[in-house]
Amino acid sequence: MAKIATQTINGKAFEYALLLEFYEKLKLVTKVSIVDNASYKTALSCFESFDEKERSQYRLNASFSVNFLLDLEPRLSNGINEDDILELEIVADKAGQSGDVRDVLAIRSLQKWEIGISAKNNHRAVKHSRLSNDIDFGEKWLGTPCSENYFTVINPIFNGLAQLRKESKATKTWASLGDYHSTVYLPILNAFRDELIALDRDNPGVVAQKLVQYLIGNQDFYKVIKGKGKVEIQAYNLQGTLNLPFGNVKPKAKVPKLKLPTRLIEVVYQNNSTTTLLVTLNEGWQISFRIHNASSRVEPSLKFDINLVSSPHTLFVNTLFLG
Repeated sequence: MAKIATQTINGKAFEYALLLEFYEKLKLVTKVSIVDNASYKTALSCFESFDEKERSQYRLNASFSVNFLLDLEPRLSNGINEDDILELEIVADKAGQSGDVRDVLAIRSLQKWEIGISAKNNHRAVKHSRLSNDIDFGEKWLGTPCSENYFTVINPIFNGLAQLRKESKATKTWASLGDYHSTVYLPILNAFRDELIALDRDNPGVVAQKLVQYLIGNQDFYKVIKGKGKVEIQAYNLQGTLNLPFGNVKPKAKVPKLKLPTRLIEVVYQNNSTTTLLVTLNEGWQISFRIHNASSRVEPSLKFDINLVSSPHTLFVNTLFLG
């Protein structure tokens, strides 16, 4: 297996464990198949790189999750007839770039139905997005281009970083720059904040909604977060495609539909922070944007670690303790 980051290996192993538990439980009650694609093979390799004890732990977390999801989604267990085969698939990573954050899919083509799972291993970040002088975050995230003014502010900073990298043959470190929080992070964050506010002002009712859709994807999904001795399940039911009945078979718990925001309320720095912005939207959404360098060496781009700080009270959340 090609060298893969530890966090990725953990995540892929959990994806495989979820798919395996779906298969093992559902094959007893319905016709089910696994899509044997490259993503499946990668996830299997990651899973098999762990010892038996660790694999058992992954499967235990996955088993609890799947049992719970079977109660929420009757269509997993119920086919119309013999031709109604449930397909289980691990999604290629590039799908996330097009706004689909789901890792594992369960598909019934005959019912024109599917659900997706976003699998997280001890990891709650929603997105890791870059800023640089050739990334138009407005266009990429929101479908509305950033202004020339934004690029006028950020270009000299990123160009300066590119020059430092070039002159040092990519050996210059961030630490050697001194107070780069003040000289790099703050002006970039300020420009980002000002541009986000301006985009919202010029496109009322659009930016808040598009921002949340960019961060959590354009498809409904369950997020399954594997923790220590517990697993958390969140249901992002924005379009209302989750938690559907199968004929007279109703889900055993109700998953409410989530409301997207329509207004950006404020963009402020987190208390005592020069690296994190808090974006507050209506309908109970709040998002944090923490800027950081992805490498110890200087490069002409920065990364955001983006997290949901708060979400609507209608977000379905359930924590299962493994005992």
